[in-house]
Amino acid sequence: MTAAYPNLLKPLDLGFTELKNRVLMGSMHTGLEDRFWNIRKLSRYFAERAEGGVGLMVTGGFSPNLVGQLAPLASTMNNRATALLHRHVTGAVHDAGGKICMQLLHAGRYGYQPLIVSASATKAPISPFKARALSTKGVDRQINDFVSAAKLAKMAGYDGVEVMGSEGYFINQFLCERTNKRTDKWGGAFENRMQLPLEIVRRMRKAVGPEFIIIYRLSMLDLVEGGQTWDQVVVLGKAIEQAGATIINTGIGWHEARVPTIVTSVPRGGFADVTAKFYGEVDIPVCTTNRINTPEIGEEILAAGKADLVSMARPLLADAEFVRKAEQNRSDEINTCIACNQACLDHVFQAKRASCLVNPRACHETELLLTVAPVSKRVAVVGAGPAGLAAATTAAKRGHKVTLIEADGDIGGQFNYAKRIPGKEEFFETLRYFARQIEILGIELRLNTRADAASLALDGFDEVVIATGVKPRTPRIEGIEHPKVLGYLDVLRHNKPVGNTVAVIGAGGIGFDVSEFLTHDAAQHAEGEQISVLDWQKEWGVQPDFEGPGGLVEREPTASPRKVYLMQRKTSKVGGGLGKTSGWVHRNSLKHRGVEMLRGVSYRKIDDDGLHVTVSSKDGKHQEHKVLAVDHVILCAGQEPFRELYDELANLGMTTHLIGGADVAEELDAKRAIRQGTEVAAAL
Repeated sequence: MTAAYPNLLKPLDLGFTELKNRVLMGSMHTGLEDRFWNIRKLSRYFAERAEGGVGLMVTGGFSPNLVGQLAPLASTMNNRATALLHRHVTGAVHDAGGKICMQLLHAGRYGYQPLIVSASATKAPISPFKARALSTKGVDRQINDFVSAAKLAKMAGYDGVEVMGSEGYFINQFLCERTNKRTDKWGGAFENRMQLPLEIVRRMRKAVGPEFIIIYRLSMLDLVEGGQTWDQVVVLGKAIEQAGATIINTGIGWHEARVPTIVTSVPRGGFADVTAKFYGEVDIPVCTTNRINTPEIGEEILAAGKADLVSMARPLLADAEFVRKAEQNRSDEINTCIACNQACLDHVFQAKRASCLVNPRACHETELLLTVAPVSKRVAVVGAGPAGLAAATTAAKRGHKVTLIEADGDIGGQFNYAKRIPGKEEFFETLRYFARQIEILGIELRLNTRADAASLALDGFDEVVIATGVKPRTPRIEGIEHPKVLGYLDVLRHNKPVGNTVAVIGAGGIGFDVSEFLTHDAAQHAEGEQISVLDWQKEWGVQPDFEGPGGLVEREPTASPRKVYLMQRKTSKVGGGLGKTSGWVHRNSLKHRGVEMLRGVSYRKIDDDGLHVTVSSKDGKHQEHKVLAVDHVILCAGQEPFRELYDELANLGMTTHLIGGADVAEELDAKRAIRQGTEVAAAL
């Protein structure tokens, strides 16, 4: 049962308790923590992952007091009533055979509320509020609140706590000169600045006793100017061990860092070498983290002696049965996290409940039920893009007999183009997952088949789901038929040659993807192959030896094989509609490659001289006429629903459902498409 992953599935003895494997489900806020009436939903969410075999889970962050809250009324562990309520969570997890720790997170200056406090009076770029500097006694009160929260977590039945000492939160703010300007015993030399986390762990261990897990999330790589040096990280880690920690978990980067740490363009296991460098400095178990999304990557890291455990947060959102499938040598059935952030982190930062693009049931386990249908029906799904794949596989899981019809020779729809974009190689995994599900579930797959209303009616299907997707929109521009005009499908699907100077019309997700594609040298990496960790570090300015303050170096220039103009009609920020937690990465990457982004653009005409445009200022008072001497103009100007078949079937009186881009095509949205496909099929 464990032959494929002997290190990953090996138990870990903590002395007073044992973890059944080396997989730690990392902390991730879901939004269910913030309201007491969601406690049963939160319980079911964790119970499913315990049933799935995870060795140890960590909750989203709970503040030890009101001033440490992430937002008003956000999750807090500061009274007995809350502790007793959490017995629903711990009881459900323990009944499922799992173990769970509560993360204690004090936001400090990262709090999005007016009561925030920190080491010094500073304002974080991610909060509109300026933190108040704590008095010397005030610091001591924060420590005591951490200790009280740990005692309450123990009362609630948690197996331990994780002390959040990284990612730029309160404790991290005391550790770094960047945010600690104090001159009392909590500031100045590093030996003073590190006393805050040491006192928290010391007092906590004394209060909870020896048989209670204390994980300390150590910021091993701050990735900000004025961050800790490597020597300071090691000194702190050793002191944390002596103070009574059970496990040291790796923390990477502050939220204000301008280096991506978890988005899909970060190579798999891209920060494992940080933990590997620290490994051996302490005798307690060490956990590594970030972009570990397959059992193969986890096994490789552990086999190489880089850590004792691997932390995965979003991969357990994507597939609650991740560990169980690895145990049963069914890793090809794992629904792999693609690190898109669209339904998890983006939702959380918008004060919405988290979920998962590839698994809409995540955090909705009590609502989106996939029970066996009372009557098995014959269901046709037309279109094997993300929406159709979700609908077909969900319907088949519920016991329906499903036929999936696709006009192209492959499943995937728009994902087949997205997977070609450098940094989006993980999309291959989603298509692998759905292909395997089609096989396992016995879905009849008809490729290279264009469905028509007459044949669907003759086949006698009980229900038809139309997921035929979109067709590109052609804007009305004089000269739009000029030979130098290409559509995005010409580039990503038909591989038409593209010149050295290019104008991309449309700065939505597709426009950014096409620009990313055109500014990379295709010869450097085979399709589906991720950038190497070393090349990625050079591109983003991360020190390979992680030695200097924050682990940063000057970014090396990245040459582009083409000059690209990326344009939009709106006068707002280019790419403003991209994801909150990943859009900045895409903009930064393109700027680093010399892409010129223009907003407020009117397109006058296209001719042999190039693209004639008028660029308006944000206030509309100034205009500049330009002729961009480009070799090609690439249209990424939106899409229209492709749904003629739906209307024909409706006229025949057939029971028909419209989903995905065929329903709404304003901007391609795989998150909505997969969720809609899943929900429609769950109701059949």
